Amino acid sequence: MVPRMALANLHRPGALTPAVVLSLGLGTTLLVTLSAIDSNITRALESSLPGRAPSLFFLDVPSREADAFSAFLGARAPDAKIERVPMMRGRITALDGVPAGQIKPPEDAAWVLDGDRGITYAETPPDGSSIVEGAWWSADEGRTPLVSFDLELARALGLKVGSTVTVNVLGRPITARVANLRKIEWRSLGINFVMVFSPGTFRGAPHADLATLTLPNGPDPKLEAEVVRDAAKAFPSVTSVRVKDALDAVNDLVHKLVLAIRGASVVAVLASLLVLAGALAAGHRARLYDAVVLKVLGATRMRLLSAYALEYGALGLITALFGILAGSAAGWVIVSRVMRLDFAPDPMGALAVAAFAVVFAVAVGLTGTWRILGQKPAAYLRQF
Repeated sequence: MVPRMALANLHRPGALTPAVVLSLGLGTTLLVTLSAIDSNITRALESSLPGRAPSLFFLDVPSREADAFSAFLGARAPDAKIERVPMMRGRITALDGVPAGQIKPPEDAAWVLDGDRGITYAETPPDGSSIVEGAWWSADEGRTPLVSFDLELARALGLKVGSTVTVNVLGRPITARVANLRKIEWRSLGINFVMVFSPGTFRGAPHADLATLTLPNGPDPKLEAEVVRDAAKAFPSVTSVRVKDALDAVNDLVHKLVLAIRGASVVAVLASLLVLAGALAAGHRARLYDAVVLKVLGATRMRLLSAYALEYGALGLITALFGILAGSAAGWVIVSRVMRLDFAPDPMGALAVAAFAVVFAVAVGLTGTWRILGQKPAAYLRQF
């Protein structure tokens, strides 16, 4: 009898089912969506950090002091790995002869044409990248203006092997042919550039160096602080950047984003509570009438309580299933299409939200009907 009573209450005229499914279902959908975004952002950040990243970056190392600077680093960290590459600043002014101002690139690639970019030249392919199209230049080919371009950005800008790129370096326009396209692993946090030119492109041009220091045993805050302090004294023009400080800034930003997501979750729960409470208040008189009639027919308070608990539990389960399906779909769209991250389902988070929806529906529902179950039928029968 109890299951039949609960099932009948779900689809009878004036039932709370539509209001509860709408309010709690939308709230559950938002919770599942936010949970999926939260877990995927955290996972992407954790998986993107390399096992061994450079401890320090050094910018604007004067080329005439580059060897002395390398010796300085080697003396303070004898076992550390030191990398150094030439670096200049240049602005892309044309692609295949078309002025950069007339090109309308996709939004995620527009930054390449906006302002100066760091560029370098090299005889060999840089670490952390692999050639996908074309081939690296030989020693003889390297004497002519050639450029290696990032694969994803090249496709976004419509470049291919054989295209031309014109850059303005030190006020001088230089046009180079695209020799190859590279897939760059930016997450390695190593030295890499969107554009790497052949050595002959900038032969004799003044430049500064970019250097990195990778400690053999991982981060050492004390040693890093000493190196930064001593470098500032010995080489005042060199800018030191601690990778840990940069990562801490990113972690702080992500932490604030997660807090904002959880704050939105609280708002969703409160909104669901208000709508559900309103639905219960609207159906109060009908519930009271049902309880009085059923008590006259012999239903006990415990049996009515069991029927209502089963009814609200079923409502919570229905809304939980709806919320999981709709929320997971929305999370996938936001993570994979908007944020462009690899989406991974969060089953534990979804199950936690489902359990919350069921408990929430039962608790709020029984709280609203508890007073009804305690009423004496006689007083209400005279009114009806």
